Amino acid sequence: MEYGLITVAAAIPQVRVADPEFNLRAIEELVARADGIGVEVVCFPELSLTGYSCQDLFFTQQLLTKADEALRGLLEFTRGRDVIAIVGMPVATGCQLLNCAVVVQKGEVLGVVAKSHLPNYNEFYEKRWFVSANEIKPATVSIAGHSVAVSGEPRLFVTAGGARFGIEICEDLWAPEPPSGTLALAGADIIFNLSASNELVGKHTYLMSLLAQQSARLICGYVYSGCGFGESTQDVVYGGNAMAYENGKLVAEGKRFSLEPQLLVAQIDVESLRTERRANTTFSTSTSAMAATVIQANATRPRSFAMLRSVEPWPFIPHGTAMEASCEEILSIQAHGLATRLAHTRCRCVVLGISGGLDSTLALLVCVRAFALLGLPSDGIVGVTMPGFGTTGRTHRNALALMQQLGVAQREISIAASVGQHFADIGHDPAKHDATYENSQARERTQILMDLANQLGGIVVGTGDLSELALGWATYNGDHMSMYGVNAGVPKTLIRHLVRHVAATMADGTIRATLLDIIATPISPELIPVSEAGEMTQKTEDLVGPYELHDFFLYHFVRHGFRPAKIFMLAQCAFDGSRPGAGPYDAPTIRHWLTVFFRRFFSQQFKRSCMPDGSKVGSVSLSPRGDWRMPSDASVSVWLKECEELPIS
Repeated sequence: MEYGLITVAAAIPQVRVADPEFNLRAIEELVARADGIGVEVVCFPELSLTGYSCQDLFFTQQLLTKADEALRGLLEFTRGRDVIAIVGMPVATGCQLLNCAVVVQKGEVLGVVAKSHLPNYNEFYEKRWFVSANEIKPATVSIAGHSVAVSGEPRLFVTAGGARFGIEICEDLWAPEPPSGTLALAGADIIFNLSASNELVGKHTYLMSLLAQQSARLICGYVYSGCGFGESTQDVVYGGNAMAYENGKLVAEGKRFSLEPQLLVAQIDVESLRTERRANTTFSTSTSAMAATVIQANATRPRSFAMLRSVEPWPFIPHGTAMEASCEEILSIQAHGLATRLAHTRCRCVVLGISGGLDSTLALLVCVRAFALLGLPSDGIVGVTMPGFGTTGRTHRNALALMQQLGVAQREISIAASVGQHFADIGHDPAKHDATYENSQARERTQILMDLANQLGGIVVGTGDLSELALGWATYNGDHMSMYGVNAGVPKTLIRHLVRHVAATMADGTIRATLLDIIATPISPELIPVSEAGEMTQKTEDLVGPYELHDFFLYHFVRHGFRPAKIFMLAQCAFDGSRPGAGPYDAPTIRHWLTVFFRRFFSQQFKRSCMPDGSKVGSVSLSPRGDWRMPSDASVSVWLKECEELPIS
């Protein structure tokens, strides 16, 4: 397990009912494939050595003997291999028969787990042959020449890399209290399910929902392997379901109704799961009373790491069919947050600076929605353009056009004279374009907005976004300050999509054209004088770095707590040029901006410690009252040291 990732697989072999020798050969083929590509744990379907649909043949000694011989063959086959294989077979203990998962590695039986919940309704009648694990006394059984303990107590297996996994069998998942709950609370990072669930109309959709919910509720990986081609179709059909979930998300899915054997390989991020569990006190405080028998797997040979899972370059952005609904939901959260604040303060007026850029555009659109919710007239929204030394004609025109098209009140107050006077008051040379030059403009604009809000009996709506808060890309007590920050939970990469969503749903073509031009405008604070041609000379991403990289770093650092080395590796996978529109960025570039990110994130915490109220919209928030609490004087040295040591050749 490297970078906290473990490679697992769900295997669906072809099966012959009641033919353990044939089934052994089919299982061996998939075990060899799995071991050859570095899979650490591979899970086979329920009763895979015999076939699930043997019915009363489970009563015959011949089948049980041949199953035991097949297991001996599998042990011999795995003797020189590292992969852990989980296979299903009937196991006799005294006068009882158990439906079991057998865990094998390097020629040894690591453990046996018996099925707890036996379906005995409709097409299922397992209690005719098997006894539940909940109904047996602890015993030692002999299987394939090994003496193995069998009981109803939970068992936890630990791989050589330290990943912990538990096992449940088919119906166990469908029970009111699945064993996986106990196993996860006892420390299982991943649950493997050996299944023989048959296909019915609508059942697959329900199964996927069940797997997603269970993996999310338990904050775990969940690997599901179901019986497929070759099982008896006397009365039912088995579709060969193979799926892998991670904390509610489907990370890999096989092909249903395939006539060919399948090996579905997935990587589960155990480190991410453990971080999530530690942060979730509801989960972590529930683990204290849970215990399980722990079984350590054998040591394995070192292998070179290979990243097998796709890495999303824009983790904040919803994709596919979820895009429209997610954008609408985010806008609703923002608008309802502002509407509640206005109702609480009995305020019928908001004041905000409109620059013609993305952030202020989104904030204005949110204000319009909030006023519509409250039934307030749109002229209570006061948009203020405050042209300064770096304002371009394009952004100024878009700001004026948007306010006019949305029907809000407009004010224009130039800051040139007042800032010029301020430079004279403090003895600053206007030709020196330093932090004083830039921040004086930002603070003057904020003073205008605050004083206007007092004059009009309104509140100042902040336009700064989550990405700017992370990087501290805001003037302290300037654009850093407001009375309610509607964009505080929205990262820069998402804002463009939200504005585009509004543009796409606008009936008015003129508004749509203005919004699309704003989207196409480079991001800039417009604090440095324009060129002789009137073009902007200051582009934010040239100065602070690409926002798509910084948002990627922010997500994986705050959401998962990953160290620089892992974020660096993930970024290389995400921005290698294989995804249209993502990068590409080479290793030196990624390392450079990752270093900038950590340096700025730590040094700028003091701005976040006193940030205004604002609504959280996603899983990452930097509010000091909510999700992110950090000393303003915390040292960044250990993070920067690891950044410096990252390999770039």
